[in-house]
Amino acid sequence: MAIDLNKIKSRLNSLTQTNQRANVQWKPSPGTQQVRIVPYKFNPDNPFIELHFHYNINNRTYLSPSSFGRPDPIVEFAEKLKKTGDQDDYRMGRSLMPKMRTFVPVIVRGEENEGVKFWGFGKEVYQELLSFIADPDYGDITDPKEGRDITIEFLTAEEANRTYPKTNIRVKPNKSVVSTDKNVIKLIGESQKEITSVYEELSYDDLKEVLEKWINGEEEGGNTGEASESSSEGSASEPSDQPESASKETTDSVKDPEDVAAAFEDLFKN
Repeated sequence: MAIDLNKIKSRLNSLTQTNQRANVQWKPSPGTQQVRIVPYKFNPDNPFIELHFHYNINNRTYLSPSSFGRPDPIVEFAEKLKKTGDQDDYRMGRSLMPKMRTFVPVIVRGEENEGVKFWGFGKEVYQELLSFIADPDYGDITDPKEGRDITIEFLTAEEANRTYPKTNIRVKPNKSVVSTDKNVIKLIGESQKEITSVYEELSYDDLKEVLEKWINGEEEGGNTGEASESSSEGSASEPSDQPESASKETTDSVKDPEDVAAAFEDLFKN
């Protein structure tokens, strides 16, 4: 019996993507931690990346092409269900619609030498972060020269006394540079991945096949690694294989905030 090479390649690709997600995803652990949002290398003007996901289809999670304004066969099917006039169809159609999750590139304080991670969160945290930026007393908290760190308190479902965890955020009152360590500043530019390399967008036909299998009751194992909003405020696996830490003995720092700004402009000018 010959080995199905296509299945082998598909599984290898799946494992590779899982490892890649584990390297760059970050979620808060129970307790308190501190992060700093950094410029997104692939869109320096806006670090907030809005993606839409289909959850729990064939026991997996799928990135919706609607995230990028492209047709999505699952959305098309959901819209048809919603228009049949049947209440059950309408509810099913709504459940099939993709849910938004927002990501930002961050460095974790105390772990700066591990490079940039993607912190994913739901609507509640997203709105709160935007409200800080819209407040003139805070302004652009993502600015590398005059931004602010964010303290995150992560409560388990039991601690929050509800069915899923809760994330509380508090923006630091004082402005600060993202880092005075030139090695960290360089790493912020060099270690960043494009979000589409972390979450695979299937083609229209492939996603249509996924839908057909789901309709026919053909389930697939595994998961893309993206957590459901109802189960977690974050989304990540344990980080591994991170870039080597910069030596403390050879740390090269910059003291002037203007030098920090210049360093970032040089990193992202291309």
